[in-house]
Amino acid sequence: MSVDIANESGQEVDEAALAAMARYVLDELHIHPLAELSVLLVDEKVMADLHQRWMGEPGPADVLAFPMDELRPPGPPHSGGARGDRTGQDGQEASPALLGDVVLCPPVAAEQAKEAQHSVADELELLCTHGLLHLLGYDHADDEERATMFSLQEQLLASWRATKTGGSDSEGRKGPG
Repeated sequence: MSVDIANESGQEVDEAALAAMARYVLDELHIHPLAELSVLLVDEKVMADLHQRWMGEPGPADVLAFPMDELRPPGPPHSGGARGDRTGQDGQEASPALLGDVVLCPPVAAEQAKEAQHSVADELELLCTHGLLHLLGYDHADDEERATMFSLQEQLLASWRATKTGGSDSEGRKGPG
């Protein structure tokens, strides 16, 4: 899995840890191991410009996702398939793809982390996972989609954090709106 991280935010971020988390999430979602992802960390001005240009909304967003190749969301990460099984919901072999770009804004993440009373690293992991799910076609426009996406997001984050700590993560967080 190729995960390129470019930090243009002016803030210190553990880029290697963020890349490892993104790789873990993509692997759990059975994305082809040759898939490529770009994660861009930007400041509030750049994020506000992107947010206005692409979403028509003022102010900086916390995360934006720009998919490149049209992808089908894979089946649930723990749907009983073998760990090495790289098939989509329709049973077809997944193919390598340029997933797209996840754009994160560490200054906004820092504000949200303070409000949520957890670390900025935890917030960036949450936002990156959220962006990855958007790249893969998940959305939260209606209640059913929201429930599906946010449940999967929480599963993935809890699983990732359990691998880091050797235990389970019992913290429940909802995520970006």
